[in-house]
Amino acid sequence: MTDERLPDRDELERLAALVPSSIRFGTSSWTYPGWRGFVYSREYKGRATAAPMLGEYARFPLFRTVGIDSTFYAPPSDATLQAYAEHLPPGFPCASKVWQEITIHTWTKVQDKAKANQENPHFLDAGLFLEAIYEPYRRHFADHMGPFMFEFQAIPSGPRGLTPEQFAERLDRFFGQLPSGGPWAVEIRNPEFLTPTYFAVLREHGVSHVFNSWTRMPSIGEQLALQDCVGGSALIARALLKPGRTYNEAVDAFAPYDRIQEPLPGLRADLVNLIRTALALRLPAHVIVNNRAEGSAPLTIVAVAKLLIQQMRGD
Repeated sequence: MTDERLPDRDELERLAALVPSSIRFGTSSWTYPGWRGFVYSREYKGRATAAPMLGEYARFPLFRTVGIDSTFYAPPSDATLQAYAEHLPPGFPCASKVWQEITIHTWTKVQDKAKANQENPHFLDAGLFLEAIYEPYRRHFADHMGPFMFEFQAIPSGPRGLTPEQFAERLDRFFGQLPSGGPWAVEIRNPEFLTPTYFAVLREHGVSHVFNSWTRMPSIGEQLALQDCVGGSALIARALLKPGRTYNEAVDAFAPYDRIQEPLPGLRADLVNLIRTALALRLPAHVIVNNRAEGSAPLTIVAVAKLLIQQMRGD
């Protein structure tokens, strides 16, 4: 049986030292009280503690990046970016979700009741992205500016939606208006969008595909097996959910995220395969894990790191 305990600090330090420097493990957000005792040494209460909590998060030996998820719902204020920067060590990159105002095609009731079923006029609005998100990051968070992840939640088909070809065309126009070489990454929730044209557009603009484990997507391994799927300046993975499981089901099953509830050997193997692909191609990798994958993101990262080192030693 796999050892799912958290190693002590010395063991963690030794394990982290064996992970190649180009491999950046991190979690999908960080404000989880259930991590007290193995990531956090004290209790944090209230929104004002998010920045100091992030500072302690960054001292956990295996963490070399973090997913900032709250930026999906609203751009961070200048003060928030400054506070995060003050608490992070130099050169610690953060992978930020892009504001949904840029990536929502048609609003649903869950996203905004007042706009339900309306097409979003700011969908893939390059000017809005540069003004509201990119420039503030450049001014206040440049030393920590990792991948900007454009997460496209499921887009409907039919007259109100987009075909795979139309989606690829919209991406092509959008990224053509952004600075070349930016840390751009795309995460999709429509399996039918995984077309050769989609990957060609990403390669044309140096954009990374986010290999995600999510309810209605092929596994990370299946995505990685697609032809010409690797592009951009990094390989990025987000281990979010077991395929077939909904977010709400995982929340109910796994909170408060202080232990592994359901090991997923296939997901772990996929993540190690992605990391080893990155190493072979001499590309950095950002591997971001959510609590809702197995029950505790930090413990999943420990297990994946151990599996990686085991395989590397066996070569």
